[in-house]
Amino acid sequence: MNDSDRGGGRAARPRRADARRNEKTLLDAAAAVFVASGVDAPVRDIAAKAGVGTATIYRHFPTRADLIIAVYRHQVEACAEAGPALLASGATPYAALERWIGLFVDFLVTKHGLAAVLRSDDAGFDALHAYFLDRLVPVCARLLDAAAAAGEIRSDIPAIQLMRGVGNLCIGAEHDPDYDARRLAGLLIAGLRLPR
Repeated sequence: MNDSDRGGGRAARPRRADARRNEKTLLDAAAAVFVASGVDAPVRDIAAKAGVGTATIYRHFPTRADLIIAVYRHQVEACAEAGPALLASGATPYAALERWIGLFVDFLVTKHGLAAVLRSDDAGFDALHAYFLDRLVPVCARLLDAAAAAGEIRSDIPAIQLMRGVGNLCIGAEHDPDYDARRLAGLLIAGLRLPR
């Protein structure tokens, strides 16, 4: 790539490893606080959990919406990256699929008010939803394909339909401590298995 390909200027420098780690720590802390207290939790609680001052959070994320979107994207990335890792380390492709669906359920159940906040900006919500689908549907499809190729599950379930079904099982789970969305999603996944 020559300088003209870069717009005539220097290429953007990659972020330092410690800056990436610090941002990950901050986003993990925000996610944990959102799970415990919802997306309206005070910024000071997030700062305390991350071990930073509130000014640090506002320097990185000037608005609450910026922070919420960053947390959501961070969690989508973690879920997307987990798929190939589970497939590489799992005992079987089905076991990897089962574990990934558990992570997906955890992600869906712990969003705590995110959708309501983002709906105030329809364009932002649409972009985030498209990002969610672009990142996670191919991961789910890869897991399904691997398990089908191994003869463990039926091969006629599109990833988007499975994800939508799991998502529907998660609706309202955060409001009912007796409702076990993870268990129900496990039963759904078990229904994909081929008889042995």
